Amino acid sequence: MAYKTIIGLEIHSELMTNSKIFCNCTTEFGGDVNTHCCPVCLGLPGALPVINKRVVEYGIKAGLAFNSKIARETKMDRKNYFYPDLVKGYQISQDDIPLCSGGFIEIEKEDGPKKIRLRRIHIEEDTGKSLHSEDGGSLLDYNRSGVPLIEIVTEPDMNSPEEAKEFLEKLKATLEYIEVSDVKMEEGSLRCDVNINVVDEETGKKTSISELKNLNSFKAVVKALEYEEKRHISLLKEGKENLKETRRWDEVNNETIVMRIKEGAADYRYFPEPDLIKLEIEEEWIEDIKNNLPELPHDKKERFMKEYDLPEYDAGVLTQSKALAAFYEETVKYSKDPKQVSNWVMGDVLRRINDEELDIKDLKFTPKDLGDLLELIEEGKISNNIGKKVLRDMFDTGKSPNKIVKEKGLIQISDEGALKEIVEKVIEKNEQSVIDYKDGKDRALGFLVGQVMKETRGKANPQLANKLILEIIDEK
Repeated sequence: MAYKTIIGLEIHSELMTNSKIFCNCTTEFGGDVNTHCCPVCLGLPGALPVINKRVVEYGIKAGLAFNSKIARETKMDRKNYFYPDLVKGYQISQDDIPLCSGGFIEIEKEDGPKKIRLRRIHIEEDTGKSLHSEDGGSLLDYNRSGVPLIEIVTEPDMNSPEEAKEFLEKLKATLEYIEVSDVKMEEGSLRCDVNINVVDEETGKKTSISELKNLNSFKAVVKALEYEEKRHISLLKEGKENLKETRRWDEVNNETIVMRIKEGAADYRYFPEPDLIKLEIEEEWIEDIKNNLPELPHDKKERFMKEYDLPEYDAGVLTQSKALAAFYEETVKYSKDPKQVSNWVMGDVLRRINDEELDIKDLKFTPKDLGDLLELIEEGKISNNIGKKVLRDMFDTGKSPNKIVKEKGLIQISDEGALKEIVEKVIEKNEQSVIDYKDGKDRALGFLVGQVMKETRGKANPQLANKLILEIIDEK
């Protein structure tokens, strides 16, 4: 049987404004509980909201980056529901006239690009946060209440967990590039809800949609979708019916758990927010925002391929983060070989960053330091292997490569006369390897080079060592 997985996403991204959407309270993450609050974001009687123009601007910016149509006239609406951390008993959001409609994000597939359509992007306020204690009680922190959000809703165009992951990576990178959100999932700046069901393509029978709430990492999204995909296929194979339900991901047991059954469509009793007037957006403002959009990830990737002659894979990795792309471009200014810079950034630098969960902005060394290190290798002053050791020291100490090389005496031996004496001693000690090489065993040459490197504690120029060994062997 052939099964088709159908996935749609709802992404909430906190906007990087200094103040909240309807008041002047700070949006700064952290702080003592309930200290970033005022009568407006606490919903106290008589307190009136005033919309933050920057929130509307950032919403338009996101819409333009994602190819959406911007509404010339829109409004805010009250979304009525009860939840402990929803202090007013309603959320100010948008219902039937979202700020942005339509749009798409392209993901790469083996058979070419695939467009994932967007249904809408709208602006709204965030809720507070429930803090659950071990004794079973709960406390409420309203610092987050009123922090501005955009909600991005896709069409159900994704057909695998991998497609969903690639979509989210593209979306996250774009939001970071246009500087509307810091997209820090660990701080709740980017949260994702997932809708999934599976259809039997032979019979047309499909499972009911399961909604997975508040997934706070791409890894969790993929694992939760993989689990649900298998569960829904099993339901079809066994001929079982399932109810429309909301589930959560259990990281410990690697499974989804039912939170609640959805018996019908939620009735939020939307109506226009009476304390806010309609928003009329001038075309000139939209054009001004559009003209000032920064270079987007796809455009930067294309430029890296042309300007630095990089393979598509390299350009894709280097532009997946704005900070990483900036680090690469700055390093290239101090090196003659853009591909060598790419190899080192994608290899040793990113490996260490990922292993230690670092941010490239927090590195102790600068792009110039990395460029200087690569120049030392290019000029033959240190070997590639010594370069890797120097880079490790740069990560740990923040010292410049030239200082490390000087302090540790790591300059490569490239003086032919000095190195020839060492090579002659190595050959004298390893006559059997010389015989083996003459008998056609090429590995013996590698062994001899290794012995030279050992004698010089890795400081010999390996190419020169190889050349001298062959010359001396030929003379025998």
